[in-house]
Amino acid sequence: MDSTVSKKVTMISYIISITFIIAMITASVMLKDHEIILPEVAAMAIAMWVYREAGWIRQPSKIFLAPSITAVIGFAVNQLHISYLGKVSLTLILLMLFLRIIQSNLGPSIATGLLPVVTNANEWSFIISVFIFTFILMLGVLKFGLNKGLEKKVKIQYKYMLVFLVLIFVWMGLCWLAGYPLAVIPPILVVVYESLQKPMYNGKMAFKQGLVLTISATVGTLLYFAIDSWILATLLDMILMLILLRIVGIRVPAVYAFPLLPFVFPDHIVAMLPLGSLITCVFLFTSVLAYKKMEMKRSRKVMQM
Repeated sequence: MDSTVSKKVTMISYIISITFIIAMITASVMLKDHEIILPEVAAMAIAMWVYREAGWIRQPSKIFLAPSITAVIGFAVNQLHISYLGKVSLTLILLMLFLRIIQSNLGPSIATGLLPVVTNANEWSFIISVFIFTFILMLGVLKFGLNKGLEKKVKIQYKYMLVFLVLIFVWMGLCWLAGYPLAVIPPILVVVYESLQKPMYNGKMAFKQGLVLTISATVGTLLYFAIDSWILATLLDMILMLILLRIVGIRVPAVYAFPLLPFVFPDHIVAMLPLGSLITCVFLFTSVLAYKKMEMKRSRKVMQM
């Protein structure tokens, strides 16, 4: 009986979340403003309302506060007259400082902070959209008590913020030297950040993460160019992502964000997303795996002393 109820609740949660995501796309189409589309909101809806990810919902107020403030930070930095890499670097540093100050580990805040820089957002509709959609996400968590029974505060390993910055800066430097334009893909960076926080991380997990993210980017790109209706394309994207994650047997909320990137990226960048995602995933997840293995070896040596 409990299993049946659980499946029913999960199904309803998926329907509500996907409807919410499609409503965002519909608003964008009706208002003819692509800056309303926030890919990370799709990931947040699934993670919070369906998966009930403890790390994302234990402090409901920060569901609204953290992404909203980081979006303002990214939007403000994007107005500066400095190079693209300079904007991204400054934004990343400010995001980590902000998350440290408010003692939050909410990964999606990184994506909402980087999005205005990556997409060169200049309209206030972007900020208003972040405020509205994250507020609705917070209300959903509070209304249905999804955070009940969770500890409000847990120990956060802030050292990983520094490791994350170093890793991303190295990657950005390599991309700059190679003349590679897709150095920063927000959904991938969120997964990298959260993977560093995991106490246990292995090659199988890294492979699955890279696989589903690359497939997600490919499917999203193909449907974007094949279907004129953004609403229909989004519906198909969400259904296919659900099937993909069920087949691979892993939960990666960012997979739901990826298919929405083509709606906010220039077409010439969209065409590069599948291969770009593969290259980025291989480098970053291999690096995370290498770091976590080194960390485990170091901890074993300390325990043996």
